[in-house]
Amino acid sequence: MSAERIDPREPVSPAVSAPAADAAARVAGVQIDGVTKRFGDATALHEAWLKIADGEFMTLLGPSGCGKTTLLNLIAGFLEADGGEIFVGGRLMTETAPYDREIGVVFQNYALFPHMNVAKNVGYGLRMRGVAKREIDTRVAEALALVKLDGFGERKPRQLSGGQQQRVALARALVIRPKVLLLDEPFSALDKNLRGAMQVELKEIQRRLGVTTIFVTHDQSEALSMSDRIAVMSQGRIRQVGTPDEIYRRPLDPFVASFVGDVNVLPGRLERRIGETATVLIAEGRLSVSADTLEGIAPGAAVDLFVRPDAVRIAEGEGLVSGTVATHVYQGSHVDVLVDVAAARGGRVTVRVPGHGASTRWPVGTRVSLDFSPADAVAFASDVS
Repeated sequence: MSAERIDPREPVSPAVSAPAADAAARVAGVQIDGVTKRFGDATALHEAWLKIADGEFMTLLGPSGCGKTTLLNLIAGFLEADGGEIFVGGRLMTETAPYDREIGVVFQNYALFPHMNVAKNVGYGLRMRGVAKREIDTRVAEALALVKLDGFGERKPRQLSGGQQQRVALARALVIRPKVLLLDEPFSALDKNLRGAMQVELKEIQRRLGVTTIFVTHDQSEALSMSDRIAVMSQGRIRQVGTPDEIYRRPLDPFVASFVGDVNVLPGRLERRIGETATVLIAEGRLSVSADTLEGIAPGAAVDLFVRPDAVRIAEGEGLVSGTVATHVYQGSHVDVLVDVAAARGGRVTVRVPGHGASTRWPVGTRVSLDFSPADAVAFASDVS
């Protein structure tokens, strides 16, 4: 079977951005063609289709148990697929052993050998491949310099901080010069500040080397800040593939809209659909939104409008909904104003206000009207009758 075969069922965003179009045009670094994995009677991965461009940073994002680590292990060769095919650099991997896939892996727990020093840990993969000692020494030194650990070669893992151990694991994965780098939640054991610093460093290294990278995480902010594209997964299925902006602003289903970032949900009714536009009635008004996500929904049906907190504004006059300020949550660069709105799903709407003056301008108990642009709302069929 040709490595260029792409199944039309692979999720795509309705409006493909320039980076996504560029990625699609490049040679596939990794291609997943209808891959399925079962454990007994349970299906962990349902016929996954995904094309990752050479040099792209792709994140598999989803909650625990969604199948993202299973997919990563299938690419690495640690698991055998029950159906479908996996290609790396156009080469079929079905019968290829893990050590022959030219793939570097960074595990969640780093998996460093405690009895080896840093240099021997980093050079382990090269020794297993029979590389000459002189070349091993050179490449290990280069890898340690790349992750800013010059001079740490003689230390043991127990003498390193968590962040330094993570760098050693990364150097060990990169020293073999892999075609693909796989990272399974590598920052989960780090504190918030160190995690943020390591995210920046990893992205800089990935761009410098141009290595195809597949990153697994359940952290939405991590995925949005680091990725060229994101594949959102749930219950063993890839729900949507797109750039961070597409995933955040144009989700294709309620799960993606709810899982990626904060969101307000306002129930309404579909009044009519004309071409690519749908008119939705909500509590105190109507607005026209894209009809892309309302295929097959009849007029009069219940729908839910999903709106991000940063898209909602407190109106000077009449708005689309109204309510009472319940509390404020100070977040440094912005204040979340929580408004009790009877018409909202869950009875509350979050308004993200830049700056620091929200609590003074709209104190608790203030009646306010809320508004937002139709372009910032996405409508889906309601699962509540």
